[in-house]
Amino acid sequence: MLKHRLIPVLLLKNGALVRSSRFSFHQVIGDPVNKVERFNEWSVDELIYLDISREAVYNRSRSDIRVEQLSDPLAILRRVSKTCFMPLTWGGRLRTVDDMRACFLHGADKVTLNSQAVRTPDLIVQGAKAFGSQAVLVSIDVKRIDGAYRVFVDCGGADSGREALEWAREAESRGAGEILLQEIDRDGMATGYGLDLIHDISRAVSIPVIACSGVGKYEDFAKGIEAGASAVAAANIFHFKELSDRNAKRAMAKARCNVRLSNIPGKPL
Repeated sequence: MLKHRLIPVLLLKNGALVRSSRFSFHQVIGDPVNKVERFNEWSVDELIYLDISREAVYNRSRSDIRVEQLSDPLAILRRVSKTCFMPLTWGGRLRTVDDMRACFLHGADKVTLNSQAVRTPDLIVQGAKAFGSQAVLVSIDVKRIDGAYRVFVDCGGADSGREALEWAREAESRGAGEILLQEIDRDGMATGYGLDLIHDISRAVSIPVIACSGVGKYEDFAKGIEAGASAVAAANIFHFKELSDRNAKRAMAKARCNVRLSNIPGKPL
């Protein structure tokens, strides 16, 4: 039986690590390169970096960030990959197969497609053919509108007109190896996952679903697995709570999730 994975999501905006709330408010919380060294010491299973910047080249002029200011996303990816000892997924503004190839050449193990996949679904086919389905995730950003789950694009700024279950099935049929599922109105709210959405999407597809958005306490992770997710992800809880990796794994193990525990310091569970 495959292990249930625990995955931190790191959001980048103009080269800085940020926290997000409902995809609209972003607060700088640190440096993306130094952060990976911290996660290497934890018992998380993978890392996902999502670049939500609007610009392709960063223009960072903040004098209070006392770290090297890298000028573009691929430079950050290259630096992160040199010290990342776990599978690394990179996403953000990937529009062509060449964009995906550049990510792999700079150290990514997987890529995640979002807005451009909705606009040009054949990009999923091309990516899966070039690099294998296991290396291509499709990230689906969802908002509930009048009782229906709608797919949003452009960092949650525009309704695509697509229905979430329909798009998830199509993404799988076109070669996506996994789905990263995010619910916009739960992002940063710490109210728990949208379990109904996770349940519906997980049963609509046969590929793994990574649940994200809304974690406020460690018990939320197990609830995501119970709803049908193969892996659970979060952002803020990993940045603002001490020992969040091992406490999350312990809570998942207590709920009988099949998790990897070997790297957790302290007494055996």
